[in-house]
Amino acid sequence: MTESLEPKRLTAWRAYIEASQRLFTQLEDDLRADSGLSFADYHVLVLLSEAPGQRLRMGELASRLVFSPSRLTYQITTMQRRGLVAREACPEDRRGSEAVLTAAGLLTLREAAPHHLASVRTHLMDDLDDDEVACLTRIFDRLGRRLRAERDTATHPSET
Repeated sequence: MTESLEPKRLTAWRAYIEASQRLFTQLEDDLRADSGLSFADYHVLVLLSEAPGQRLRMGELASRLVFSPSRLTYQITTMQRRGLVAREACPEDRRGSEAVLTAAGLLTLREAAPHHLASVRTHLMDDLDDDEVACLTRIFDRLGRRLRAERDTATHPSET
């Protein structure tokens, strides 16, 4: 049998799971009510808006969203139908494809962002002091780096 976590770590784990699920649900509910966007829609729009030429290769976008290729294809297809993104052949090699932010997608993001950020402030940031924000940043930056490295190693074992 697997060894249990010590009580303090188990309490921290359970608090994290419950609070993070409640936070994500609240943020997504607010986002949907204000803009009709899902959290995944919003994240795609943000990533594309920040990318050079407002476009990303599908593989890069899937990696940054932590989506499987099939999940990203479904996501982009649903967003294409709504006119938020386009899918185009890569100009460099024509074998791959890119997700491209449309003018309608950028406008949707610009309209949704103030409401979403107000929700983030209300449900998370306004309750934290500067030291707590710095601590969360350190923790999640470190965890993110480690998890990305582990995933990269598992995905490309011969490159390590």
